[in-house]
Amino acid sequence: MKSLQKITLKVPFCENFDLLENLLEDVNETQTTDLELVNVLPDLCNVTGDPFRSLRAMPLIKDFTIVNTWINSSFFVLFLKNVLLSNVRTLTFVNVTYNEDTAEGFRFPTLNHTIVLRSLIFDGVNHYQYRYPSIEISVDMFSKMDYLKFSGTGMNIVPCKVMSSLPSLETLDLSNNLLSDTGFWWSGCSYTSVFPKLRHLSLSKNRFVDLSFIAQHTHQMKYLETFDLSFNSIFLDKPCFWPIHITSLSLSNNNLGNKVFSFLSQYLQQIDLSKTGITALTQEDLLQFPMLTHLFLSFNSIKVIPTDLSHTLVSLYIDQNSITSISRESLAGLPSLRTLKAGDNPFVCSCDSYWFMTALNKSLLPDWPLDYTCSTPPSVADLPMSEYRTSRMSCEAWLQAVVALPVTMLIVLALCSAFYACDGVWYTKMLWMWIRVKRRGQKQANLLNNTMFRYHSFISYSHQDSAWVESKLVPSLEGAGISLCIHERDFVPGQWIVDNIINCVEESYKTLFVLSNHFVQSEWFNYELFFAQHRAIDAQQDSLVFILLEPIPTNSLPKKFLKLRKLLMQQTYLEWPKDERKQQVFWVNLRSMLQVADHRILKDMALELTQSASLIPHDLVPLLK
Repeated sequence: MKSLQKITLKVPFCENFDLLENLLEDVNETQTTDLELVNVLPDLCNVTGDPFRSLRAMPLIKDFTIVNTWINSSFFVLFLKNVLLSNVRTLTFVNVTYNEDTAEGFRFPTLNHTIVLRSLIFDGVNHYQYRYPSIEISVDMFSKMDYLKFSGTGMNIVPCKVMSSLPSLETLDLSNNLLSDTGFWWSGCSYTSVFPKLRHLSLSKNRFVDLSFIAQHTHQMKYLETFDLSFNSIFLDKPCFWPIHITSLSLSNNNLGNKVFSFLSQYLQQIDLSKTGITALTQEDLLQFPMLTHLFLSFNSIKVIPTDLSHTLVSLYIDQNSITSISRESLAGLPSLRTLKAGDNPFVCSCDSYWFMTALNKSLLPDWPLDYTCSTPPSVADLPMSEYRTSRMSCEAWLQAVVALPVTMLIVLALCSAFYACDGVWYTKMLWMWIRVKRRGQKQANLLNNTMFRYHSFISYSHQDSAWVESKLVPSLEGAGISLCIHERDFVPGQWIVDNIINCVEESYKTLFVLSNHFVQSEWFNYELFFAQHRAIDAQQDSLVFILLEPIPTNSLPKKFLKLRKLLMQQTYLEWPKDERKQQVFWVNLRSMLQVADHRILKDMALELTQSASLIPHDLVPLLK
């Protein structure tokens, strides 16, 4: 057992201190440097003699710890004397109960001896009596001490000598006490220096309030670097003026809110604002800290990590917030980041988190994968993000475009082929003509309401095409209720043919030309086209309708039909199709062009003509009504 480095004894020695002395002598025969005694003195134990005298002759013991022990003031004097006369460098008391069994309390004499003790720790002191303990000890004996911790001792005021008579102290931990602003910086103290070498100060879990007052008094500590004010009741009121030597500050577990950043020092390199009520983090907040490398924002309500946050940040703790996803752009704005703790957030497992789960270097995440679970959608709630699976195709927009583009082109090509094979061009042209007719009919509704017509259309055709007109055109149109004017049937006998043409054109809503190679050779075609064209200019611009029974190239027309060339180039015309399916569409479009005039108007016009015509007997008028 000579190679032992640390020994822990969980044995009470209250009834037999001789055994404790013998045991310490045996420990001295090993290589033990760390000795821990647990419950060595049980409650209400009366110590007789000096059981720890052997410590003075144990040069290897450097760390001595006493846990869960009852300590009387009289015993504590003897015990501390043995420790200070030994080679112990670190003395620790954990969860001890202190009892003053002497009237004068704790009185420790001055020692004329070089003390090697460097660290003194009291972590949890329960006071047996309900009053302040009486302690008298020369602080000068601890002039070389560099670590001092009084945590959970009930301290509410710092002795003046402690602040000025510990020139070597570098770390002071006064957490979990009852200290306040004026309890630590006591106005009753007069001193020339305050902790001249102190670098690390913890005032966590106390009753500090005024951050501006605290910041002002830290200027007295010329070398202070790390300052812990967590678990207090800090409020933000007046501006804070911090010394430049403080580089690390903890204000966690204080209700501060989003405005806390404007009350901090611009020289800070490490900031802990965990559980401080922050709801939003902005780039402007961190621009105030050009040297910031470590930021702790755990247990807040932050929803988004902004882009281009900080180029100097090395470590970011943002776990236990309200973040649903971490974007690629957000981490791109943190080029120096080496540690990201973002677990226990309500992550949405979707494409927004795809790259985070697949492409992000997980060595940045110290809490991956245990603390990362899906929150929504409900189908994957509570599923570890490391087990969530989704396809790259469904999340990468550029990949979708690469696949969709050729597929779309193939579909469009197939549709175009089918459209062309099914004569879609022709059907589209006919549909467009039908739409134009409808729009023109709406625009000219008011004009036509004030105009009386006898016929829907005057048919102009060649005698050689009469078979098609009589067998196809006339039955189809008149069967649909369209009244037609045909020169073989409706010209007035005995009247000059030119007058008949003019009257028929003027009394018809439209003039329908059935064009063919025979028609353009007709002698009267030029007259009919001339009168119909002038009527279109004077009254109704879209009154001309052209039907091509057969293809007639405009360039092949005689020079006397230059106007017809121009009309055929400017106006849409209907072509008679050979396909029976297309003929149905042809008749629909033609009827829509002609069936605009109101039947009542035609009837009234016919009645007026009969009443004004002297050649018609009066006894026929009632029949027309």
